[in-house]
Amino acid sequence: MAGLSHPKIMTLPEFLKKQAAFPPGFRLVFTNGCYDILHPGHVDLLARARAEGDALVLGLNSDASVRRIKGCLPGPPRPVNSEAERAFVLAGLSSVDFIVPFDEDTPLALITAIRPQVLVKGGDWDVARIVGREVVEAGGGRVLSLPLLPGYSTTGLIERLTRQG
Repeated sequence: MAGLSHPKIMTLPEFLKKQAAFPPGFRLVFTNGCYDILHPGHVDLLARARAEGDALVLGLNSDASVRRIKGCLPGPPRPVNSEAERAFVLAGLSSVDFIVPFDEDTPLALITAIRPQVLVKGGDWDVARIVGREVVEAGGGRVLSLPLLPGYSTTGLIERLTRQG
């Protein structure tokens, strides 16, 4: 979408060029998701993820990826907000340093290319199920499942809005 560009939003090759300039010992944190409708739970998780290192890169599911992953859920078709809109809003958060959209259903290829020192997901993910865990741990990194802020979920928000219709 025109006018929604931001320097934090980049392709994987663009990010890898920036990453090559990181100093030794730089701790890169990675998380990923759809972030379809940004809510307090997202903001809280991203701030706590960012606190785990020197920079946070957010792998953002593309529109096609969100449709495949979330298409079976009740309510309006997902995503509600386009990739460009979601990325632009997320780029406004001080906790997010880089946004790299991806088309696959999982971020495994991104994680393999980026090789973060810390991989973070929300507490609804058991560490053993977090995609990319083996890659990060093999590189000596940590994988964290951080507790979620109670009462916030995009699906729950959409269901509530649909009922209020």
